[in-house]
Amino acid sequence: MAVRLKDIAQDLGVSTVTVSKVLRGNPDIGERTRALVLKRMQELNYRPNMLARGLASGRSFAVGLVVPDLVHPFFGEFAKAIGGLLRQHGLALVLASSEEDPEVERQEIHTLLSRGVDVLIVASCQPEPFDVELFREHKTPFLLVDRNFPSLDANFVGSDDVKVGELATQHLIEIGRKRIAHIGGQGMSPSVNRLRGYQDALAAAGLVVRPELIVTRDRFEETGDSAGYQAMQELLARTPRPDAVFCYNDLSAIGAMKATMDAGLRIPEDIAFVGCGNLRYAEYLKVPLTSIDHSTQQMGERAAQLALHLATTPSAPIQAILTPPKLVVRQSSVAS
Repeated sequence: MAVRLKDIAQDLGVSTVTVSKVLRGNPDIGERTRALVLKRMQELNYRPNMLARGLASGRSFAVGLVVPDLVHPFFGEFAKAIGGLLRQHGLALVLASSEEDPEVERQEIHTLLSRGVDVLIVASCQPEPFDVELFREHKTPFLLVDRNFPSLDANFVGSDDVKVGELATQHLIEIGRKRIAHIGGQGMSPSVNRLRGYQDALAAAGLVVRPELIVTRDRFEETGDSAGYQAMQELLARTPRPDAVFCYNDLSAIGAMKATMDAGLRIPEDIAFVGCGNLRYAEYLKVPLTSIDHSTQQMGERAAQLALHLATTPSAPIQAILTPPKLVVRQSSVAS
């Protein structure tokens, strides 16, 4: 016989309404009660009838997520964190990739909205202004992640990217480097803000911001290592060459370090490097990479929590949530 909500409620001595609220992710249930109900559901292998729930509530109990690139480790870890928390609350994650193509992104957004997702989470590759009419037509709450649009009053969860740039650059200054370069992205808010943090840190230390030591590339999420390699080749051709580089992300740093070693230079003796993302394999590289950890797990969990809130309270006040970055020092930037 199929397990019913009533059975779980009787086992735990709580009301059927309480069990139903846990299943719907309502925030007015205590964490101890929620944990007990979820544990019992798992023990009894309870599987809710999603079609019946949707018809009764007008909800799909699904959250859509559109990311620019499914291959990039950051977005993979980010999606895993979101899906894990949603699963605990009985919601499914529906994932789509825009392939860094604004038109594909619009198509994927239309598809997910047409399927009736309760909330849509978007790491957008759209140029400003972001097209909010896509959501108003369906009356679906949405939140932006990783990439923000300052002119748009929208829910946002991401890293404090100005602080990312400041932390990386301050560290390179503290180990005695003077000609600090930046390999950066183009256009999107993380690129703009990390560059700003880099510039602010140099100015605060009384160092000149040299335009010739700033090289930018597009589509770092998809081709970060090769783009970083090519950008570093440009920097190595400068006279004098840089003695340190802050890279937009870890993939671009990996490519830049390879270009440096291919040129017969030593890391960090000749050139020190700092990346961003603190990818899992950063410590296993030939030269373990110093990186800024922008709390991908925490970012995903905060996005999932906000999505759960919006699913039950679509008109909730707008929130902007920034996760604090931290520096993780490894061999690529040890003091000389």
